Amino acid sequence: MKRISPVIIATVVLCCCSCHKENMADKMDVYKARFSEWPANVPTSKTPDAPLAGNGDIGLTMNTSVDGITFFIGKNDFWRALQSYPEGGVALPGALVLKSDIISSGGYCAEQLPGSAEIRASYTSAVNRLNVTAWVAATDNKVVIELEADKETDLDISFLPTRDGPLGSVIEQGTDGGCSWMTRSFCGDPRLQWESHVALALNHAGGTLVLKPGRKETLVLSVYTNMDTPEWKEKALRETLACKGGDMRSLKKEHRVWWSEFWNLSHVSIGDEWLERYYYQSQYLLACSSRAGKVAPGLWGSFICDDETAWAGDYHLNYNFQSPYWGCYSSNQICLTENYDRPLLDYMEKGRAYARELLGCRGLYYPVGIGPFGLSSAAWPDTDEKMMEMYGHPDHMLDGGNMFWGQKSNASFGAVNMMMRFYATWDEEYARLIYPYILGCAEFWQDYLVKRDGKYESVNDCFNEEWPGDDASDVNPMCSLGLVRMVMRGALDISEMLGVDADRRDAWNDILSNLSDFPVGLTEDGRLSLKRIDRERVDAESSDTAPSGLNRIHMHGVLIPPMVCGPLTNPEFSRIMLDDMEQWKETDGSDWGNSMGNGVETVYAGAARLEYDPERIMSYLKDRIRRGSYPNCYIVADGGGIETLAAVPFTINEMLMQSFEGTLRIFPCWPRSRDASFHHLRANGAFLVSSSIKEGKIQDVELFSEQGLPCRMENPWPEKTMLVCHSNGDKEECQGPFAVFGTEKGGKITISCKD
Repeated sequence: MKRISPVIIATVVLCCCSCHKENMADKMDVYKARFSEWPANVPTSKTPDAPLAGNGDIGLTMNTSVDGITFFIGKNDFWRALQSYPEGGVALPGALVLKSDIISSGGYCAEQLPGSAEIRASYTSAVNRLNVTAWVAATDNKVVIELEADKETDLDISFLPTRDGPLGSVIEQGTDGGCSWMTRSFCGDPRLQWESHVALALNHAGGTLVLKPGRKETLVLSVYTNMDTPEWKEKALRETLACKGGDMRSLKKEHRVWWSEFWNLSHVSIGDEWLERYYYQSQYLLACSSRAGKVAPGLWGSFICDDETAWAGDYHLNYNFQSPYWGCYSSNQICLTENYDRPLLDYMEKGRAYARELLGCRGLYYPVGIGPFGLSSAAWPDTDEKMMEMYGHPDHMLDGGNMFWGQKSNASFGAVNMMMRFYATWDEEYARLIYPYILGCAEFWQDYLVKRDGKYESVNDCFNEEWPGDDASDVNPMCSLGLVRMVMRGALDISEMLGVDADRRDAWNDILSNLSDFPVGLTEDGRLSLKRIDRERVDAESSDTAPSGLNRIHMHGVLIPPMVCGPLTNPEFSRIMLDDMEQWKETDGSDWGNSMGNGVETVYAGAARLEYDPERIMSYLKDRIRRGSYPNCYIVADGGGIETLAAVPFTINEMLMQSFEGTLRIFPCWPRSRDASFHHLRANGAFLVSSSIKEGKIQDVELFSEQGLPCRMENPWPEKTMLVCHSNGDKEECQGPFAVFGTEKGGKITISCKD
């Protein structure tokens, strides 16, 4: 496991140097998740409802049932690397089972602790208590299970599964030097894009472990794949043998230091402990699933407890892969996003080939789903016979053998997180990393867009996923129009930063200036409303599609996350979106924003960006959580998994602070009757911002500038003068609704109201 990210260390230094020196990790456990009943949704192909822990690479799902305690071990890089859907996908390495009468028949309670990143569970009978503490080391490939009992207690320990597994894997088990081990491999199938091997090694020989009263026993499980090291089995055994004594104090200290530093990156206080619990538990669960230097998590994160995960557990590019990270940028958790880009960059060779061979274009054309290391996870079945059986179509090479579902925007949708990170950090090294990808997206639209009557149009491009040919005549899907704007603006900004491709900028500016407007139309009652697409046929002279109103896919093109318009930059269009939002149902039992299926991470943050009533946003968000969430604080959706972890952090951050329109705004969508504060939220322009509101009045704003860029800020105190105090002692007064002031790299600024 890679050591603590330099991004974390650098930011923690800033925290320690500021006036805020409190260790937030000490307070995080107040937001614990509690369990009083056995999990009911494990194993599952989707989201488990059990206590969870992880280190961003290895995930631990702790299930309790009549069969005892089953620790399901997930690993982000253990894939069944078959391209045809749904045969391929992320796979389950294995599980460890502890059996005892007190587990299967005793009382049960458990806690999921975000501060210490531990699971603690108790099993009780009239005469005995078994305490179990489990954690995944933040800085190592180890799962640690600590066991204590009041009375002498026998535990039976074994690996699961105990025989060759399904889907062609080979499983072996054995003992070595008093340690038991299990390996699982996908190999020998010529269709595999690469071999996958994993080893689980335990510092116990298996069979019976006798717990003595007052004596803690510690089980240590080392987990390595061939993606970690060519010596995946040897390393797992060697490190486990070194843990035979069970003394994990040094490792636990490193573990707690990592989590302490993570929790000090930023924090908020909103006077609502119930909602804060979901804010911080969502961040905890994502930190358990994603880590720099490791393979990016798929749809279900690292919490894998079934072999055949839904949608192969892959990287769906029409929002699912991107959305888990959307709260990280403003939460100053860039460290959790550092593995996002690699699968998209690894797929560029294939994306260029698809654009060239299927559409006759330069640039990047991506299918709906991909995997790591250039894997095409959303390929059609690999024979015509399977294709006919599964989809009723005789040609398995339809669309070149991959599922594009009529959409031309998936590669550009992949760029949204890149642009969010770029604008949040203005990091030149990162800009150099992503520029070839952004350039590929820009080249695609340069070639693919059609200019008609002076306007660029996206043709044969679907708003929703559609069977190839069924609805592929769509013109100007809302989402694509927004993504094109984002790509062109991003290409301009990065090329100017890097001093390259000046000769391309006229073409990009021409597209920005002449791209078709976002489609709107009149409803039957005469109200302007959003449409899915401009029209259904490229040869149509006028629109023949009725308005559909605002939904999450519209938001994906304009608000969340492309950042191409809002109340400041396009007030008229924002009012149309806001009016559409007012039409969403609000009656008891309704699904406001239609977010039970998908979109919980989008509609509430989008409402905040449109300055919807903040009290109603919080009320609807809390109602949505109550209607669909698990005891482990996982917000459940019909479609996706870890994507829902962005919902609460992203929404709350956007209510407290906004910068997506190039203007820093403090408490732009916050109820003035509620006291609140935030520390080191990250704003576009590479600013770390802190402030509070008390008794309806916004207090001083503290700003740390990482890159020394100018700051454009909305005056938090309308009709009054802003006093900008620089760390070198310089002061300047700013009047009016907005102010622009310079900053120094590494400099601190205090903004206050001049009475």
